[in-house]
Amino acid sequence: MQIKDKNSAIYLKFINLAQTLREKSSFTDLDPVEERLLNYFASTWHEGKLTTVIEAMNASAEISPSTVHRRLKTLRKKGYIALDIDEIDTRIKYIVQTELSKEYFAQLGEFLVAANSN
Repeated sequence: MQIKDKNSAIYLKFINLAQTLREKSSFTDLDPVEERLLNYFASTWHEGKLTTVIEAMNASAEISPSTVHRRLKTLRKKGYIALDIDEIDTRIKYIVQTELSKEYFAQLGEFLVAANSN
């Protein structure tokens, strides 16, 4: 099997495993915008950066700020994110990771490893 075909097979296996996670688990369904935002936050959390609500609302040219704001509310309600208020300026709120989002990305990571192991 060529490397390109092998890599495609690994990716497709991962996609199938990830779909199973979304369909048959305790993780609440995420719509595509919520998933995209959560992936964006995961990369900033991994880098140790803090993202404010305002920064998140302006992070994507493809998603309107009002849509981002609505999805932040739903992600918070579903338990994937929390908001921390700045100690100096209480108008500033930071988007922080929750245990649920840590578990979600850990499970996706396990699926990626599993897809690559064969």
